[in-house]
Amino acid sequence: MAKPPSQAAETSAEPSSIAQFENSLDELEKLVAKMEGGELSLDESLRSFERGIALFRDCQNALEQAELRVKLLLDPEDPDSAEDFEAGE
Repeated sequence: MAKPPSQAAETSAEPSSIAQFENSLDELEKLVAKMEGGELSLDESLRSFERGIALFRDCQNALEQAELRVKLLLDPEDPDSAEDFEAGE
């Protein structure tokens, strides 16, 4: 039995957004390593920094969206009541 169009779109969009997050994070890590190497010119460093900021914002947005999805899954009627996850507890 085929999935309704809305469910099929959600399922196919999810791996894409996860893959995009992972690609952005991977590219960001490579940029940081390149910049830490100290081999870039000032112009290359500035371009890398600008790209890194854009990638950081993309990753942060994806993480915020994931957090919202988790809160909605924990309590769909009152997602704001979900407590933040505290690492190390």
